[in-house]
Amino acid sequence: MRIRATVAAVSGALALSALVAPGAHAAGSTGHRADIAKVREAARAASGRTAYTGSTGTTTGVPYALDLSFSDVKVNSGKPIVVGTTNHVTAPVTFSIKHGASVDITADDFLLDVELYRGTFDEPVGVLIGDDFPSCSVTSTTTATCKGTIDIYPRDHELVNADATTWKAMGLAIALNGIDPTDDNADLSKIGYVEQDKLTTTRVQRYSRLTVNAAPEPVKKGKTVTVTGKLSRADWEDRKYHGYTGQSVQLQFRKKNSTAYTTLKTVRTNGTGELKTTTTATVDGYFRYSFAGTSTTPAVKAAGDYVDVR
Repeated sequence: MRIRATVAAVSGALALSALVAPGAHAAGSTGHRADIAKVREAARAASGRTAYTGSTGTTTGVPYALDLSFSDVKVNSGKPIVVGTTNHVTAPVTFSIKHGASVDITADDFLLDVELYRGTFDEPVGVLIGDDFPSCSVTSTTTATCKGTIDIYPRDHELVNADATTWKAMGLAIALNGIDPTDDNADLSKIGYVEQDKLTTTRVQRYSRLTVNAAPEPVKKGKTVTVTGKLSRADWEDRKYHGYTGQSVQLQFRKKNSTAYTTLKTVRTNGTGELKTTTTATVDGYFRYSFAGTSTTPAVKAAGDYVDVR
């Protein structure tokens, strides 16, 4: 079982990145997520900001400010992350970091991550993370370039339909310096921590499908061709596809020996996402529907349906 991407009941800035069950990440990652939660809680409590209050213990000290910053963050190469109803989706994340010369980013207990969240930084309603922590390549004594992922499992109900919106990216880094923050007697002042908000934004969208059928086939020149179809999109809550209603879709046509489609008219989907219109048969060619997309749903084009005009 992995972390739920949407957990509205969690309190604290991005605290749910730590709420993972065994098996959620590669070996060792689960424990490190708990380390992050503990250090983040102490750092944010000391700053007077909202902190996750789900742990107990007698740890002392406040993590010191780690000299590290994030830049050039790109999620999914700048494209929306499109998610269907079942398949695991992996979106690449790339970024650069700059750090003080005393920060050892190659240490075994140095951790960093870029996470996505929606809602506010202090009270997120959803968080998306990667299966593994990012890896970095050192480019100088104080800089590195890093690669990670955001992994989404719609089959596990990680998303609700309201998650089809803009998500924000934040980064965090921790230098544990040999300290186990989950130890009740740990001195957290020996641990370095930094978090950085507003790195970039990305959209998460509901996968779309579009069909077309032109009839009759064949048809006499000058006669009516009826073109039907359906626009549907993923529902992350019941993991099925449902009609996308009230959307403008273009009917397009391509002549048999041409490569370019031209738009014939615009049709709106009905209450079940279905399309139906008529046109006049003139020459052999392909009919298709084309949807430009919305902020929540990506553009999609149906495969052309060939009609032989006699």
